[in-house]
Amino acid sequence: MTNDTSSFAASLFAPRQSIEQVEEGKQLAPKFDAQGLIPCVTTDATTGEVLMLGYMNRDALEQTLRTGEAHYWSRSRQLVWRKGASSGLVQTVDELRIDDDQDALWMRVHVSGCGASCHVGYRSCFYRQIPVGEERKCSDELLFTEAEKVFDPADVYGEAPNPTIL
Repeated sequence: MTNDTSSFAASLFAPRQSIEQVEEGKQLAPKFDAQGLIPCVTTDATTGEVLMLGYMNRDALEQTLRTGEAHYWSRSRQLVWRKGASSGLVQTVDELRIDDDQDALWMRVHVSGCGASCHVGYRSCFYRQIPVGEERKCSDELLFTEAEKVFDPADVYGEAPNPTIL
């Protein structure tokens, strides 16, 4: 196999030619949005817990398929990053699925280290609940669903810039 990612992609992703091919066929023909991205919901392969929502561009998806480790497109840093490259919390892919019209991904992973996936230090990026319905009448404050952080981001990331964009 060549290191040229464009030839890898050419053989990996089929052109989208018909609805039947996309919805019922066996060819991988992902539809990237206008920014060249496809959303990816990532869950824990053992528990099913949602860990994060990330985005992949062609290169990130190629690298994920080639290595078996999760790669994402960082919208804040404008680059492809291997999850866990700086934290050690690598996501090893157990299963990768694509939805019916091939414009969204679902990845089930095993996370190395302490099993966390959130750069804030929690296990899941979805560590707060939004009150709805009757609950919202009592309070509109976000409710923490994780009692404590799994790791201290300052210890793990040091002086690295925070990827959250205001």
